[in-house]
Amino acid sequence: MKKKQIVLTGGGTAGHVMVNLAIIPILQQDGWKIDYIGSKNGIERELIEQVEGVNYHPISTGKLRRYMSIENFKDPFKVLNGIRQTLGILRRTKPQVIFSKGGFVSVPVLIAARFKRVPAVIHESDITPGLANKLAMPFAKKILATFPETLKYLPEDKASWIGAVVRSELFKGDYKRGLRFANLTEGKPVIMIMGGSAGAQRINEAVRAQLDQLLETHHIIHICGKDNVDHSINRFGYQQFEYVNQELPDLLAATDIVISRAGANAIFEFLALQKPMLLIPLSRQASRGDQILNAEAFKKQGYAQVLFEEDLNETSFLQAVKQLVDSETEIKQKMVEYQRQDATERVIETIYQLAK
Repeated sequence: MKKKQIVLTGGGTAGHVMVNLAIIPILQQDGWKIDYIGSKNGIERELIEQVEGVNYHPISTGKLRRYMSIENFKDPFKVLNGIRQTLGILRRTKPQVIFSKGGFVSVPVLIAARFKRVPAVIHESDITPGLANKLAMPFAKKILATFPETLKYLPEDKASWIGAVVRSELFKGDYKRGLRFANLTEGKPVIMIMGGSAGAQRINEAVRAQLDQLLETHHIIHICGKDNVDHSINRFGYQQFEYVNQELPDLLAATDIVISRAGANAIFEFLALQKPMLLIPLSRQASRGDQILNAEAFKKQGYAQVLFEEDLNETSFLQAVKQLVDSETEIKQKMVEYQRQDATERVIETIYQLAK
């Protein structure tokens, strides 16, 4: 191909951006010109605008709300405006292919792609497809799945199971550099706590309520989400961050066990790095239940312990952490047996096929 032009999309959470971040360096190395379509204020804009050589285009987009709001009535008009804006972007950039990671910003992009007859591929991370991807599937040529169980929810003629895409830079972390960045010393194992890009208030509260007990045996790296740092806590061995990007590989290299939500991209990264997990998935009241399915699948395979948010309190949290520590060796052995296939290559192959 003489011309190599691609549009990437996906946003709303960091999980809807990470796969794009994993494939961008590969595409750039092979000479692709990359444009990214995202929302005006989403985390995808913050993450992608830091990437050199990628042109970011903000558009109007709707949002899934699980409660009554007047904004729900405005969303169809926002999507229509997003389609109009995307048509203009596609007219200017003339991509050969579009790659979508999901999130509501991707819906107008894939609809516009059909109008412009640009082939599109969707990557679905969770066991069951999210609403945005369900809406976008009819407009895609290919749908790639992380979990084999997902195939039964996807159109048979479009779907392929490829496994998880894991960012290569995560394997380049340095243990001592991670400890230095977190102002920690050697001598105690490290727990990393992550509540997703927006943080998790109940997890944050449980951690801080049991800080004395946790610090007796572990250092703690607490990635607590935007505006969720508690500046009143100043304890050696406890380091808080709103969000971590470039330093994450080093922090993970210094980490022994992880306490996390159960977003598919994140938990597959922990699995690839052989970090035993305590997963606290979003409840069905706060989500469609995808994280619960992800967590149950990992528990069944022996990669994680699970504490449901409905059962989360100070006592149950401490008990679950102790159970994870006690089963750490057993979980690591299961992780060693995990055969990781390089799904990144499959994504790139699919992009090339559609572009041709």
